[in-house]
Amino acid sequence: MNSREVKTALYKEIATVTKALGNPHRLEILDLLAQGPVPVEYISEHINLPLANASQHLQVLKKANLVNVERKGKYIFYALSNDHVYDVWKSLRKLGFNQNQEVQKLVDEYRQQREDLQVICAEELIQKLETNDIILVDVRPDEEYRLGHIQGAVSIPYTEIREYLKELPVDKEIVAYCRGPLCMMADNVVQLLNRSGFKAYRLDVGVPECESFGIALEAVAT
Repeated sequence: MNSREVKTALYKEIATVTKALGNPHRLEILDLLAQGPVPVEYISEHINLPLANASQHLQVLKKANLVNVERKGKYIFYALSNDHVYDVWKSLRKLGFNQNQEVQKLVDEYRQQREDLQVICAEELIQKLETNDIILVDVRPDEEYRLGHIQGAVSIPYTEIREYLKELPVDKEIVAYCRGPLCMMADNVVQLLNRSGFKAYRLDVGVPECESFGIALEAVAT
């Protein structure tokens, strides 16, 4: 194989990857898989896709070597093939915001219309953690919390937040987080908490980004 053939082969491989990434459902799947390995049934349920469609998208991602497959008992689990896959998705997300001002405008307007929604960045979270006077709440489904969460965070899935209102102390600030900047679960929780008399904030990053800021993570032992 000469240099031209090698170059062509490389471009074909890159084209396969970029084609696999050129679908919003597959990007959402990658965002979900960044939380940890899950079966196709979980993916289907949490991104509102029929099981057959979710399976088809996963096969495209697998063919492009973006996801790995592992059988555990009767279930087949899918996971990102390596950390570079998430780095690529994160870069695409950033590029999308930078190149398309309408996307950023949509997010900004969404949050500006919600007076009870206050957002903090990772650096602000670190400062608040140093005071040891906040409650950190992971509002993702418990399955994702168990796969990995910010150290010291408590699991209160967003669908159950109303059941915990009487148990949360009103004299402490609450910081809620979910899967990342495109996930709206924490937005809804923070709005509810603030309207219920708490002082709550939404973290603008998810668990996969936290390590890069030096925020410690942990998982639930199984």
